[in-house]
Amino acid sequence: MKTNKSYSKRLKLTKTGKVLARKSGQNHFNAKASRGSQLAGKKMNNFVMKNKDRGRFLPAK
Repeated sequence: MKTNKSYSKRLKLTKTGKVLARKSGQNHFNAKASRGSQLAGKKMNNFVMKNKDRGRFLPAK
């Protein structure tokens, strides 16, 4: 099965198998936000995905 490219560009698969995604709402309009919230937006969130969906959307390693 082909890899879903839209998913693979937005998600990162770690060495241990965790799926990480960017926080939402951090693309623009951050100038007025406090520096702490700006930096907190750079961190990745744990993205919960079932194994069935992971095999369907992400490349096999």
